[in-house]
Amino acid sequence: MTIHHSHPFADPPAARDAVRAFRGRLASGVTLWTSVGERRPAGLTVSSVLVANGTPPRVLALLDPLADLTEALLASGRAAVTILARQQRQLAEIFAGVAPAPGGAFRQAAFTDTDWGPVPADAATWAGVRLEGVTTVGYSELVTCTIEQVTANGEDEPLVHYRGRYPRLG
Repeated sequence: MTIHHSHPFADPPAARDAVRAFRGRLASGVTLWTSVGERRPAGLTVSSVLVANGTPPRVLALLDPLADLTEALLASGRAAVTILARQQRQLAEIFAGVAPAPGGAFRQAAFTDTDWGPVPADAATWAGVRLEGVTTVGYSELVTCTIEQVTANGEDEPLVHYRGRYPRLG
């Protein structure tokens, strides 16, 4: 086994996308979006999220148009959005598709079914949302959802993504 000081499959610096590097320098909280489409539950970690207070309050996110989660959200019109805590890092890696998930991602932790989608059983903070609109922006789908339900408990340290890593806050 070889230990690398950097990611062994990363593009060389001259071939890296400057916009992606710019985006990677924005520290972002990590959310887990889940929905149940026509076939089965789907989930995806999403860091490109914005919450807009108002009547009704909304959450906006950039989703991969090819992701199972996007398909499930478009089919059902609902999703559960969980703000992941630092101790849920492995779950984030699984739903991002960068860690193995024998038997499927939803078998790697306990989940509670809700009207909006599965929520990790140990989730302290999550929202149930209803799809309001979709707009293609660049290579992503910008989804606008109204927030129908919010649970906000505990003071867990949030999971933050910065430059491809999950640094500790403070």
